[in-house]
Amino acid sequence: MNIVDPVKVGMCPKQLQRIGSHLRNAYVDKGKIAGSLTLIARRGEVCYLEAEGSMDLERDKPMSADAIFRIYSMSKPVTSVALMMLYEQGKFSLSDPVHRYIPQWRNLAVYKTGTYPLMATEPCRKPMTIRDLLMHTSGLTYSFLRATNVDRAYRELEVQHPRAGYTLQNMVDELAQLPLEFEPGSAWNYSVATDVLGYLVEVISGQSYPDYLQEHVFGPLGMVDTSFSIAPDKVDRFSSCYERDFNKQLVLQDDAGDSSYQDVSFYSGGGGLLSTVSDYYRFCQMLLNGGELDGQRLLGPRTVEFMTRNHLPGGQDMSAFARGSFSETSYEGVGFGLGFAQKVDPVSNGSLGSVGEYFWGGMASTLFWVDPAEELVMVFMTQLVPSGTFNFRGQLQSLIYPALVD
Repeated sequence: MNIVDPVKVGMCPKQLQRIGSHLRNAYVDKGKIAGSLTLIARRGEVCYLEAEGSMDLERDKPMSADAIFRIYSMSKPVTSVALMMLYEQGKFSLSDPVHRYIPQWRNLAVYKTGTYPLMATEPCRKPMTIRDLLMHTSGLTYSFLRATNVDRAYRELEVQHPRAGYTLQNMVDELAQLPLEFEPGSAWNYSVATDVLGYLVEVISGQSYPDYLQEHVFGPLGMVDTSFSIAPDKVDRFSSCYERDFNKQLVLQDDAGDSSYQDVSFYSGGGGLLSTVSDYYRFCQMLLNGGELDGQRLLGPRTVEFMTRNHLPGGQDMSAFARGSFSETSYEGVGFGLGFAQKVDPVSNGSLGSVGEYFWGGMASTLFWVDPAEELVMVFMTQLVPSGTFNFRGQLQSLIYPALVD
């Protein structure tokens, strides 16, 4: 990868050097994370790429620029783009009811009271739409949120819990048996909605989801290391994943040499992809370019602009419209569109950045943002679960934006 002098793209090298020093001194050297890899690009050129620490503590492997990471929910923007490519072909409308493509969902109902399997419900006043899935306003939830009797039912049925032979079809069949948390369109709730989008890609395109992504997204963009499973010849580049125990010590959460990513049947569009910094940068640069990279166009510029605007009713931020306390973003000053969060008010959000910057993150503390106003892309990879352990986004923004000098 060619890395240009930061001065060429209007960034201060001295300020950028503080990023690596901070990550190394505050996190790697203190044993809070194993390692990290940070990429910054401006005006279409990479001007900063720095590795810190280790990608695998057990095998004493230093972090490498070509390391492969579990990106978890950073899969969601990829899936949203994949589906919207079909939208541009006229294959569906955003207002289409989801049950048009998943007939067993025709009679979904909203939870009222009780516990699974004895739950009182009431019929939905309006059907769930594809737009609801893209916006996380579908009424679906996640089992790990542990906030309601509905997500408890998800755990009992092991909805979206990968196991031998489990597929997207199994997931949508299980969800057909359960009520929604709320009326579709009435609130925002982090959920399995993007996994359902992956299933819709299969139904609408007639291809398996991995095949569709490879043919229409990864192949055209040159994302050579992005997939749902780790190939045998790439295991030596796979990072191990860690978590902190009760003594705040790093412990192994998923061993790169013996990972569940080696045998996959559940292709999670919401959280199942592996990728590299360079691959995900190519995806982000495509978005910043208005849907095109190196002569390969995935989406039209107006579609990208539409997806990355705030779609919450009345221009509200997440603090006014979201349910629950967990997502891959803070709620104040943040809106949500079709697969992306947006910064709608940097002051309310309490961090440097631009109005219109769009972003997301993943459970292992990976994150990215694209700032059209500054022509800026940032991709940060590490492997620490859960993602809320440290506020890497806020810290990186406080280090990166002061480097913009023209």
